[in-house]
Amino acid sequence: MGIDIRQATPSDAQEACDLLRRSIEEGCAADHGQRSEILQAWLSNKTVQNVTTWFSSPSNYAVVAVRGGELAGLALLTQAGKLALCYVMPGQQRQGIGSAMVQAIEERARCWDIAKLHMHSPASGSGFFERLGYVNAGKDKACFGLECDFLWKQLDAAEPPASKRFCTCSGI
Repeated sequence: MGIDIRQATPSDAQEACDLLRRSIEEGCAADHGQRSEILQAWLSNKTVQNVTTWFSSPSNYAVVAVRGGELAGLALLTQAGKLALCYVMPGQQRQGIGSAMVQAIEERARCWDIAKLHMHSPASGSGFFERLGYVNAGKDKACFGLECDFLWKQLDAAEPPASKRFCTCSGI
């Protein structure tokens, strides 16, 4: 069964919201460890209204992966170069869905002249992004209190060596 990657529309919001919530609750269980304060904070903005707003905003680009007529994945890019969402339905990981969505997001980023993408990823997802050429710059706190990895990828130049660390210093 093939995977169709297409731009998300507001009419996808309900199914996308369900996918996000299930993916976080089940697929990211090792990351939140069933700690209710982290899980509830992580899920708090995953509402149909918010997802509709995210999909409707001209400063975002969201894609969905559709397999067998149902949503299997969701990814969202902001014009600030942030890969804000990248989730695959539990039970459908390791089937090329995430890679196909990231490829579509990177193509849009290049169209928007975004030279570098960045994201926060829970530990369970970091290896996936590293295999796609993202550099793990170390631990950082996500807005919902979970310690995540900060990852980035240069799109307009040769890939930096894997040992290179992200630096925000001004050279002073």
